[in-house]
Amino acid sequence: MLISEVELFGRRNIRVYANRPKNIQDILTKQLSINKEKEAIVTEERKLTFEELDRLSNLIAANLQKKCSVQKGDRIATIIGNRYQFPLLVFACVKLGAILVPVNVKLSADEKAYILSHSDVKVIVSESKYESELNHIKVINEKALPETDNIFFTEEANSFEKLMDKSNPTPCTTDIEEVDPAFILYTSGTTGKPKGAVLSHIGVIHSLMNYQSIFNTISTMKTLIAVPMFHVTGLVGQLLHMVYVGGTSYSMERYQNKKYIELILRHRINFLFNVPTIFIMMSSEEEFKNHTFDFVTKVAYGGAPIYKQTYNLLQHAFPNAELHNAYGSTETSSPATLMPRGYPEDKVASVGLAVPVANIRIMNAEGVECKPGEIGELYIKGPMVIQEYWRNEEANFRSFTDGYWQSGDIGTVDEEGYFYILDRKKDMINRGGEKIFSIEVEDVLKKLESIREAAVIGIPDPIYGERVKAFVVSDSLHEADIPAIQEHCHNYLAKYKVPELFEFLDELPRNASGKILKNTLKERGEKDVKRVVK
Repeated sequence: MLISEVELFGRRNIRVYANRPKNIQDILTKQLSINKEKEAIVTEERKLTFEELDRLSNLIAANLQKKCSVQKGDRIATIIGNRYQFPLLVFACVKLGAILVPVNVKLSADEKAYILSHSDVKVIVSESKYESELNHIKVINEKALPETDNIFFTEEANSFEKLMDKSNPTPCTTDIEEVDPAFILYTSGTTGKPKGAVLSHIGVIHSLMNYQSIFNTISTMKTLIAVPMFHVTGLVGQLLHMVYVGGTSYSMERYQNKKYIELILRHRINFLFNVPTIFIMMSSEEEFKNHTFDFVTKVAYGGAPIYKQTYNLLQHAFPNAELHNAYGSTETSSPATLMPRGYPEDKVASVGLAVPVANIRIMNAEGVECKPGEIGELYIKGPMVIQEYWRNEEANFRSFTDGYWQSGDIGTVDEEGYFYILDRKKDMINRGGEKIFSIEVEDVLKKLESIREAAVIGIPDPIYGERVKAFVVSDSLHEADIPAIQEHCHNYLAKYKVPELFEFLDELPRNASGKILKNTLKERGEKDVKRVVK
């Protein structure tokens, strides 16, 4: 594909694909002329052809305009898992030029309240089971919610159906520019508050083109979305990726080993994209061991380290599949590097080459670019990099340098251009692909007056990659109080962020300047895991 250079978001010399769709709606419009009657989305509740995806999202867009006065740039929040309403709302927002804010359904009410308030949403569409949480949010932060008439629930009679009113079949035309925002995806921040990464149409389009060009994905592809669609991998790497190439996305609301394997076999899914944790969990099932998955042609993985034994497992289970490691983030609209087809096996620990439109540098602490083999932080530039963090000048100032986004990940690149991720610069914990920032957990623990100090780390786990461990300094709390501490954490944090392991210390280890030595704690945590709380 022809590549040229442009100035984008005030950043110079950005490499872009010259022949690219103008916006995300254009990728669906193209499929209507090719695959109109083909299934685009298959959820546990409903199937949607490409024609139905377009027609029903038109209805929703028109009703959002008429009933809620939604205009270009307004934010629309979803609190929806992997259900058919989610992709309909994705394309309804795309048609309007509205910005979709997919809220992680696993977050606590307090965490949801912050996101809804910070993004100043005009409309909320939620699964009915989260109605009590929204009622709680109204009590603690009424300004976080829009007016009642602009809140819709998927299962309630005459609620979501109002957005499917056929008397308003077509939305008013809105001109969508490629630099316009499409999504705000919230990711953990250094202060413990999440940051709203603003993904543009041009950024998402380039991610889809990167996947297609490197993976060589085509219209016969069928993927099974087990990760949440509200995460960048589910949304961009699978859902929109399949729309772009004319493939089909199957989905499941909640990951279960046996069901996942059953759906792969039933639908003959040929493109898998998961965190390594899911592949490890699959392998423990007899159903997995008793079947041959020779119809799978592509397996992608990312979001957590891939170990040699896991790679060998994938080779054995999917003998006809090309295996691709991927590295990226919400801030890169999914991939920044991808393993190419036909790579040497001695590169399996790598996350691949920079995607064709990316410019990636390894920078040392002094801001000097490292030579191949030297270790530093990954700085990433390209059209897929977010334009900004939503209403967060401090994060924008800290995170971008000379047009490059500072990833916070430590790695290296070899002479052939293959990148390797060695560690995270920040104290991020990666539990089964879900990223947890230690400071937000520590802040919650320290809300308890009986806890003087707390330090949180991730310790290795063969299934989840890492588990959350808390070191606590307290004069009165002991091992018997762990359930009560966890219950306290559940009031403020998503379940996967709550520490599973605890250790009580008289004091935290510090260096001469008073900084907590988390490396020392990690060494201790890896050696002593006696206080496991299930």
